[in-house]
Amino acid sequence: MSDVHAYIDANLDRFRDELFEFLRIPSISARSEHQPDMQRAAEWLAARMRDAGLEASIERTPGHPIVVGEWRGAGPDAPTVLIYGHYDVQPAEPLELWTSPPFEPTIRDGRLYARGSVDDKGQLYLHIKAIEAHMRTAGRLPVNVVVLAEGEEEVGSENLVPFIEKHAARFAADSIVISDTTMFAPGMPTIGASLRGIAYFQIDVTGPAQDLHSGAYGGAVVNPATALARIIASFHDENWRVAIPGFYDDVDPAPDFREQIRALPFDEEAFRKEVGAPALNGEAGQTTLERLWVRPTIEINGLLSGYTGEGSKTVLPSTAMAKVSCRLVPNQDPAKIARLVEEHVRRVAPAGVEIRFQYMHGGQAWRAKLGGKLYEAAARALERAFGRPPIYAGEGGSIPIVTEFERVLGAPVLLMGFGLPGENAHAPDEWMSIENFEKGMHAAAALLAELG
Repeated sequence: MSDVHAYIDANLDRFRDELFEFLRIPSISARSEHQPDMQRAAEWLAARMRDAGLEASIERTPGHPIVVGEWRGAGPDAPTVLIYGHYDVQPAEPLELWTSPPFEPTIRDGRLYARGSVDDKGQLYLHIKAIEAHMRTAGRLPVNVVVLAEGEEEVGSENLVPFIEKHAARFAADSIVISDTTMFAPGMPTIGASLRGIAYFQIDVTGPAQDLHSGAYGGAVVNPATALARIIASFHDENWRVAIPGFYDDVDPAPDFREQIRALPFDEEAFRKEVGAPALNGEAGQTTLERLWVRPTIEINGLLSGYTGEGSKTVLPSTAMAKVSCRLVPNQDPAKIARLVEEHVRRVAPAGVEIRFQYMHGGQAWRAKLGGKLYEAAARALERAFGRPPIYAGEGGSIPIVTEFERVLGAPVLLMGFGLPGENAHAPDEWMSIENFEKGMHAAAALLAELG
């Protein structure tokens, strides 16, 4: 293994330059105009997989392609590790809030700034380089490896599950490794213990057939923007508990996990400063980490209505729209939550407007079954890279494919993330720690050896 780690250290500059190339491709899956960029990113990634010693293919789907890299030279009796990541990224807007252009990677103060740097191109690519280090120094890998990189994670992974189900034998594995999460704190390697699920909706409120003069018609016609505001205001009570009937019925109270959470060295004031909020607030009776890891939420992700340009325009808008997401915890079903939210929206909507409710996508929450060979190997690998044992922590976000992998392939999933709190994933000035990118390669290489 010393040769493998020496190879990584000797090639850090090249690895960084290659990652810069990857990050310059604006592979935004949500925008149709970026379809050529999605194809270019898939082809670039497949080429780098081949350079690392994998057999790579670009698999077509009804949406964006899936890139698969395989090496099965360890033989049928050796374990197989499936490494999953995604090459698509979030839209970069608002562009004016970026300090440097989102698709021109820039290093400042040990941080690599670019859209996709941490979510998930940097975290995916470090595994490719760990594989390369083994192949270039030993001519082989300690285990059979399959790398699966999709292009639709940021838009709900609609085509991934059917693809995995269709090719379940090809992707059969003894363990599944995902690096798309964060460490609890700098220098503190972390194994992910839980993820929240998600249910995502769009609510459209329609009133008059066209925008109206707010003086000539205001007061006689229900304003869709006001109606939508009233609907949104009804989502929570005065204690920030979700006020939708039945929302909490299936929530797992997770008493054991709560005990683990309270033992973590969490600094609330540092967290407040990190997010830049005047104060922290949320569901009454819950700590900040409990709100993030073991309690469900409903949040407004976007609002659109009326005139928002420079100056004034006295308009009564004909439509209003909100994009809404619920983060869910174990035992909550996304489809059931969607039904409860829709019933509530239609119940509280005022007369005089029409409601269109669209359930866009959802995913189950997940909680790890800690222990066993996979987690023990990961603990040793992370300690080798970071110089200290890992901790176990939850994640407030969602990776819906985790539960689907376990369901379809019947293998345990390891979340071994190298992001950091405050990394601005999905926001302007997204960044990844250069140190974590480098140590992540060492950890990924060590994990393959430990599993072999």
